[in-house]
Amino acid sequence: MATTLDLIRNVKTQVQELTGFYADSVSDFNEIEGGWEMTVNLLELKRIPASTDLLAAYRIVLDKDGNVTGYHRSRRYLRDQVMDDAP
Repeated sequence: MATTLDLIRNVKTQVQELTGFYADSVSDFNEIEGGWEMTVNLLELKRIPASTDLLAAYRIVLDKDGNVTGYHRSRRYLRDQVMDDAP
């Protein structure tokens, strides 16, 4: 059985290959019926200074084996932007 860290490393790699964007971080991770759901923050546009990088939060759904079965970009934001956790 894979560890949580193995699962996160695997999904970051899969999402990078699917989208072409660098997986910056994972900000949410939950077990759901039949698999996992997480939010992965992707670097969509690198800028100078780095505080103005454009990132996006992607909601990722995985099956019980850790394979991506779906994803959706839920929001875009600048790296220095304060995020509100409200939906």
